[in-house]
Amino acid sequence: MKKLGFLLLLFITCAAFAQREPNLARYKTPEEKLLAWVKYCNEIQNAEHYSALLAASEKGIKLSQKYPAFLSKFYYFKGYAYEFSNNQYKEALVNYEASLKYAKDARHLKNLTIALSRLNYMYYALNETSKNKHLADYIKKVVDTTKNTYTKAVLYGSIAEYHLNNAQYETFIDYQLKAIVYKKQISKTVANTENIGISYSQIAAAYTKMKQYEKALEYLHEAKPYVKSSPYVSAFLCNYYLQCFVPMKKFDSIQKYYKLIYTYPTIKDSLFLNLSFANRSLSEYYVNERQTNAAYYYAKKAVLLGQKSNDDDIIMEANAVMGRVLYEKGDYKNAIEILTLASKNAYTYDKESYVNINKKLAQSYAALGLWKEAYKYNEIYSQANDEMMLESAKQNIANAEARFQNKAKGQEIKNLSTQNTIKNIQIADAKKQRIFLISGLALVGIILLLLFKQSQNRKKTNQKLQLLNAELDEANKTKARFFGILNHDLRSPVSNLIHFLHLQKESPELIDEATALRMQTKVITGAENLLSSMEDILLWSKGQMENFKPQFHTFPVSGLFEETQKHFSSVENIEISFEDPENIILNTDENYLKTIIRNLTGNAIKALDKTSNGKIIWKAWQESNQTFLSITDNGPGGTQEKFKALYDDSEVIGIKSGLGLHLIRDLATAINAKIKVISKSDSGTTFTIIFFHADLKRI
Repeated sequence: MKKLGFLLLLFITCAAFAQREPNLARYKTPEEKLLAWVKYCNEIQNAEHYSALLAASEKGIKLSQKYPAFLSKFYYFKGYAYEFSNNQYKEALVNYEASLKYAKDARHLKNLTIALSRLNYMYYALNETSKNKHLADYIKKVVDTTKNTYTKAVLYGSIAEYHLNNAQYETFIDYQLKAIVYKKQISKTVANTENIGISYSQIAAAYTKMKQYEKALEYLHEAKPYVKSSPYVSAFLCNYYLQCFVPMKKFDSIQKYYKLIYTYPTIKDSLFLNLSFANRSLSEYYVNERQTNAAYYYAKKAVLLGQKSNDDDIIMEANAVMGRVLYEKGDYKNAIEILTLASKNAYTYDKESYVNINKKLAQSYAALGLWKEAYKYNEIYSQANDEMMLESAKQNIANAEARFQNKAKGQEIKNLSTQNTIKNIQIADAKKQRIFLISGLALVGIILLLLFKQSQNRKKTNQKLQLLNAELDEANKTKARFFGILNHDLRSPVSNLIHFLHLQKESPELIDEATALRMQTKVITGAENLLSSMEDILLWSKGQMENFKPQFHTFPVSGLFEETQKHFSSVENIEISFEDPENIILNTDENYLKTIIRNLTGNAIKALDKTSNGKIIWKAWQESNQTFLSITDNGPGGTQEKFKALYDDSEVIGIKSGLGLHLIRDLATAINAKIKVISKSDSGTTFTIIFFHADLKRI
């Protein structure tokens, strides 16, 4: 996070002053009047009254038309007012450029220094890459030619910020250390002391980016003594500690600094900014630990606090973390929405965040099967990542070459005085050998590259085909499951209704008036229950067709028993009873379990087709932290071979039987349950559903 450095590396204090507009009539010369007005603007700036600063700076500009040094100062105040008043960066940029122009005209080094410092950030914030590079080159020239300690301290810091923005961390650290040397030579004011601590903490942040966390902690310890008097900066320092401890997985230290941030009284905007940063760090820790619920809780807090801070950088980072959390939770649509929002400002504020956001967008679209969009964002991710790596590599190569060439030149000068002729011959031979070697290596490289590309394309094609085949296979399995559900759950009620209607039509003489009325009522009730069951099953089936996965929630077993009793209310000559003495509450997928119960009940009814005084008993109980549901009938029973489909996936079950045992087994497995069956000849059959480690309660 770069916000800290840009806000505080100006050698200013945030103490409040009582501002009283000076009476300029008391001063004799124009210079005295302008100095008094500069002092007044400084007081307003320190008190952070930006609307008043804007008005005062405009008056100062009118008063100083003939004095370039003062014009530079008042244009700086005007730019500062725009910058820190709702981030009006475009207006601020115009005034900072004017401040720089008049500082050059007046050859006023201090005004030039502060104008360059602010312009460096404005060009970065507005993504003016070309202007930013040109300005950085100019700043380097100023630093190389000046002997002023203050200017070197400020502008070395500005050059460091430029390289930090371009992810050139080693160069950033080099310039920031130079800035610290000069800052320590300036008078030991509170503001300057804090800025030394801020510079150390920025170096720590750079080492964090390079994943050198122990080194980062060393510089954070260096920073502590310099910022201990400022709650504002100390809160930022705690966040830098969190950035180290989160990837190091030191939870005790994470908790310590997270709680510590809440103890620092700071101004409102920075309070929200720091708290959003801290909660984002906690969310990153939990998402890395696969604790997505906790990660979502802290990510949500980070987003809300970021919005209160009105800081686009902080909001972007919070949304980026929220997008990652939603992706890990499997909520890909919302992840795409949040990540897209975060990507709008990501490139401007942090190229590394921009790279990671586009990577997660590509993965989210891929998870939804939207391959075109996934490919698009993967291309953006690859290009941005390559650019960032290339910039860093170029800088490292340039530094390495510079060190090598300096050493080689010294040796070359020494050797040329005595071995000039030999060296020339060797150089000529070496050039020829190098040409042949480079040509050969280039040819081999091209061949290897083509072979690699061909192999990669083949792998990608095979992966897509495998994915499509897997999706097709899963779709076929899902279709078979739903055919089984519809067949088993609807066959028995429809059969009973048809039986009643045939009896009423073909043998009316067997039915007296009271029986006829009872059967008519039974038929109507059965039809209504069948319609309700069909609607329930079809709605669930429609919702599950694309993604046949259980949705766990808490519900009472008693309600499930009541629905089952209602579903089979049209069954005659069989007594169906339900026992739930402990009033068990289950945490599982209700529709999956309902389908299993209906299938088992339907099978029991079929088994009792030729049994007089048929009885079916459903029971629910708890033992040893497990929940059991069982169904027992007093039918003829059967052999284990009859129930082989419960255990053997290769066993073939006809469509007429509803694919029942296969279906029961698959659904039970999906909700972390197991089916056991005990069947004895002439004694009946008992199916038991066992829930492992179930989250259960008693009413």
